[in-house]
Amino acid sequence: MPVVETSLVITNTVGLHLRPAGLLVQTAAQFQSKIVVQFGGKTANAKSIMGVMKLEVTVGSTILLRAEGEDAEQAIAALTDLARRNFDEEE
Repeated sequence: MPVVETSLVITNTVGLHLRPAGLLVQTAAQFQSKIVVQFGGKTANAKSIMGVMKLEVTVGSTILLRAEGEDAEQAIAALTDLARRNFDEEE
């Protein structure tokens, strides 16, 4: 099974608070791959809103995204794009 991982700096103003975390979970749920988010020594299922929220990711933090499965590359690309768009926050 393909495994893809990347590090991302969270630059939106609130970090992975409720709305951005929800967008991350919704995006991750579109893929078959197992996707995890790692931050601060903790790991969470990227398809679990409670898991992502419990990571307490703040602005300026670096997270590691890891996807394992047939669509891992596409999943990481979509999540990277979401983060680079600052989770579609208004400027």
